[in-house]
Amino acid sequence: MPRTPRIGLALGGGSARGWAHIGVIRALSDLGIRPDIVAGTSIGALVGATLAAGELDRLEEWVRKLARREIFALMDFQLGGGMLKGERLMSLFRDYFHDRPIEALDLEFGATATVLQTGAEVWLRHGSTLDAVRASIALPALLAPVWRDDQLLVDGGLVNPVPISLARAMEADIVIAVDLASDILGRALREPVPEPEPVPDATNGSDWMQRLNRGLSGLLPGQGSDTRRAPSMLGVVTASIDIMQVRITRSRMAGDPPDVNITPRLGHVGVLEFDRAAEAIEAGRLAVQASLPALDAAGLLSH
Repeated sequence: MPRTPRIGLALGGGSARGWAHIGVIRALSDLGIRPDIVAGTSIGALVGATLAAGELDRLEEWVRKLARREIFALMDFQLGGGMLKGERLMSLFRDYFHDRPIEALDLEFGATATVLQTGAEVWLRHGSTLDAVRASIALPALLAPVWRDDQLLVDGGLVNPVPISLARAMEADIVIAVDLASDILGRALREPVPEPEPVPDATNGSDWMQRLNRGLSGLLPGQGSDTRRAPSMLGVVTASIDIMQVRITRSRMAGDPPDVNITPRLGHVGVLEFDRAAEAIEAGRLAVQASLPALDAAGLLSH
């Protein structure tokens, strides 16, 4: 008797846009499609780990209530390694979600990370689930790198933004990829830069996020007769990361395409707008609806 094909879910990176993975997983489940294997990069590793641990309901409940003030409260600033240490965030996750060894999760799970010293890609398949997630989400300049087995690890999206290869290595017969970067190129530079405002209350999370997004743009002098405003510092960094992610994803998918590629439309969601979970989740659901022909062609829809 032929065995049932093993379905692998490859969840890509994309910071706040990653809440769309929740909508994708929900919509696939509604269609009767449940993965046997979950591979995640960056925010995809975080969402994938909660799915593999049976904690997705709790994650969705939390992110739907997440406000900017709460996001600000989780930011533990430092001067070295990355803008944030990430200790407050991981402490919250350890309190909120039960950490189990990856080997003990309900579904097979793996996360990607990048070795900062060599640029090598590593697959995290053993040990603490939260430690693996923390390494995979260590976006350079934002979250500090982490040490693991004498290697300094940063975000897996630097080398493998959508971990199709990991899902296949975990013996998935059919791979459903979720690419969060399909429509993001240049979006970080298209929004008009707001005029400088009086210095707001530093304890207000919303005001702080606005200041971070403006960055240094209001301090830069004009260039000759060109009156166009320079983009914010965060806008430049975000646009640069977006370019890298899109180019690497296209290259890797050309050599190892998924059986189904789901592409939520997320260009309107900023890289740090974690409080827009409802919009991102809905974008994930809509992307699955748009992918019904591909899912059917892969033999994943029952008739």
